[in-house]
Amino acid sequence: MALRRIAVLDDFGGAAPGAADWSGLPVTFFTDHVFDEAALAERLAGYDAVVLIRERTPFPASLIARLPDLRLVVTTGAKNRTLDLGVLAARGIAACGTRSLEAPTVEMTWALILSLARRVPFEDAALRAGHWQTGPGRSLQGATLGVVGLGKLGRQVAALGRAFGMEVIAWSANLTEEAAAAAGARRVEKDALFRAADIVTLHLVLGDRSRNTVGTAELAAMKPGALLVNTARAGLVDQAALIAALESGHLGGAAIDVHEIEPMPPGHPLLGAPRTILTPHLGYVTAENYRLYFEGVTEALHAFNAGRPLPNPLTPQPQAA
Repeated sequence: MALRRIAVLDDFGGAAPGAADWSGLPVTFFTDHVFDEAALAERLAGYDAVVLIRERTPFPASLIARLPDLRLVVTTGAKNRTLDLGVLAARGIAACGTRSLEAPTVEMTWALILSLARRVPFEDAALRAGHWQTGPGRSLQGATLGVVGLGKLGRQVAALGRAFGMEVIAWSANLTEEAAAAAGARRVEKDALFRAADIVTLHLVLGDRSRNTVGTAELAAMKPGALLVNTARAGLVDQAALIAALESGHLGGAAIDVHEIEPMPPGHPLLGAPRTILTPHLGYVTAENYRLYFEGVTEALHAFNAGRPLPNPLTPQPQAA
């Protein structure tokens, strides 16, 4: 049986409708975010397909249990760590992902590094307030870039660091000297990276072992005035320690694209922290990536309706009747 009701969640900027051809699909686009699980289950009652934009809305077993009509979940991107795939498979609910670009997050990382180093948003605000050149920025050439996590994204970030004439050092728990050298970086121990880097950028996957990788000790070890950039996951950084390091003046600045609660609520302590650039999780948010996402979503929805195998499957796929 063809899908009767399809929900697209968390389309904050209203980009999904124009990013693909949804013709013939009974879809509803939601541009707000529902935090409460019971309220979300009530919203999704009667929907037999749900489209997730990355990990904006967690989709654990407890939520799945509240959705008896659910037959299909499509997530943008190749994987979604909030999806309980075991429960979906046990319930016979199909799940699949989509293609995506890697470059947007790398580009966003460098947009933040450059903006922070050259004080772009601060000088923009000062100019509009009637001031002229309130302080010097810093050059990247000759500076040391510390890359925490040298996977696919970290390697691309490191390559651009070298292009700017930076010395690139790297650390992660399993990184070898050979792998770092192949990426044009020098492997160092974690404490040495935080002591030596002028700019630290984070590119680890968040898990139990990596949570609070950057805490009070790491921030204290950083050079006075050093900069921190996080486009990975908020949980990699102890938020209270970060705010304290900024308020004390020891940390020169932080550019943060990922947050503990998204959307960030008004009054969050980080909003008042000095020398910060805060962006609303824009790493993957580009028109080109959205087209790839949502063309993949519509392809999956049509395939399910036609009883064809789903592209990029995440669970064993039942056939649509």
